Amino acid sequence: MSLRNSRALAVALVTFATFTDIVAYAIAIPVLPALSRKLGASPTMIGLLFGSFGVTLLTVSMPMGAISDRVGRKGPIVGGLVALFGASLLFAFADSLPWLFAARLVQGAADAVTWVVGFALIADVYDSSERGKVTGIVMMGTSFAVMIGPTIGGWLYEIGGIRLPFIFVAVMAAIAVGLFAWLQIPPRHGDAEHVPIGVVLRIPAVGACALAVVAISSTISMMEPILSLYLAGLGIGPARVGTIYGAAAVGGTLMHPIYGRMADRFGARRMTTIGLAMTACFVPCLGFARGYPSALGLFFLAAAGAAVVITPSLSYMGEATSDAGIRSFGVAYGLYNLAWGAGLLGGPALGGFLFERVGFARLLLAWSPFLALVSVALATVRSEGPRRAKAEG
Repeated sequence: MSLRNSRALAVALVTFATFTDIVAYAIAIPVLPALSRKLGASPTMIGLLFGSFGVTLLTVSMPMGAISDRVGRKGPIVGGLVALFGASLLFAFADSLPWLFAARLVQGAADAVTWVVGFALIADVYDSSERGKVTGIVMMGTSFAVMIGPTIGGWLYEIGGIRLPFIFVAVMAAIAVGLFAWLQIPPRHGDAEHVPIGVVLRIPAVGACALAVVAISSTISMMEPILSLYLAGLGIGPARVGTIYGAAAVGGTLMHPIYGRMADRFGARRMTTIGLAMTACFVPCLGFARGYPSALGLFFLAAAGAAVVITPSLSYMGEATSDAGIRSFGVAYGLYNLAWGAGLLGGPALGGFLFERVGFARLLLAWSPFLALVSVALATVRSEGPRRAKAEG
C-alpha cells in the first residue's frame, strides 16, 4: 500500500483537519469580539454571533453524515474544508455585521462536516479493536489546538491587525484542502451498507452513547461561565483562571492517547461509563475549592474524568453501529455531533439559571446524580446483533 492511500496518512490528515477547525474556533475567542465592536455590535449581538455557530452545527451534522455514507468521505470533507477557508476569508474582510454572521454560520457548518466525516472515515478503515488508539491520537491534536488557538489569535492580532489571524486559518484550511484532494481514501475494512437514518437512531447502544455525549458536553459547557464567576468570588483573577484551564488542557492532551488504548483493551462502553462515574464524583468536589491551589487540583480531576468520557465515547459510537450489523458511520457520527451541540447549547443556559438561584456548590451537587444516572443507563445497555437491527430496518 502506497503512502497516498495509507491508513496512517488518512489519520494524520483527519487530525490536521480537526486541528485546523479547532484553531479557527479558538482564534475567534480573543479576536471576534474586537472585530464585532468595531462594526458597532452590542454585547448582546456579540453573544448571538458566537451562539450562531451552533445553529449550523446542529442542522448540518446529521444530513452531511448521511450524505457521506452514500457518496463517500472525500468529497464532503474537502467541501467542509473549502467552507472553512471561505468562512475565514469572510471574517477577515467582513465590513458589516450580516457578513460576520454569515461567516460564523458557514464556520459552524464546516465544523460539522469536518468532525462527522473525519471520524466516519476513521471508522471505515479501522475496526473496533483499533479505533480507540486512533481516536486518542486525533483528540490529542485537537486538545493541543485548544491550548494554542487563543494565543495564536491574540499574537497575530497584535502584530498584523484584525485580519491576519483569519488569513492564517484560511491558509491552513487551503493546505488541508490540497492534501485531502491528493489523498486516495484507503479501502474500507468491511463492505459498506447504506440504511435509513431511523434504523441507526433505533439502536439502543447508539442512543445511550448519544445520551452520554449530551451529559458530558453539557457538563463541560455548564462549567465555562459559572466556574469563572465562582473563582472570582474567591479572589482568583482571570490570569489564574486561564492557568487552571490550561493545566487541564495539557493533561487532556497527554492522556487522550492513553484513554484511547484503554478503550481498545477494556472496551469503549466500559471506559465511557467509568468516565461518567468519575465525573459525577469529581464535579461536586469543585464546590470545596477555597483558593487557587485547591481550585487547580480539583478542576484537573474533574477535567480528567471528562476526558475519560470523550475519547472512548467516540470509539463507542462506531462500535455500537458496527455491532448492530450496519456501517452507516456518517449517520452515527452525525448523531454524535448533534448530541455534542445540544449539550453546548443547553449546558450554559441551565448552569447560569441554577447558579443564580442555588449557588455553585449546590448546583454541582444537583448535577452529579444526572451524570450518575446516565452512567447507569450506559452500563445496562447492550449492543444489538446484526439480525435484529436489520430486521427493524
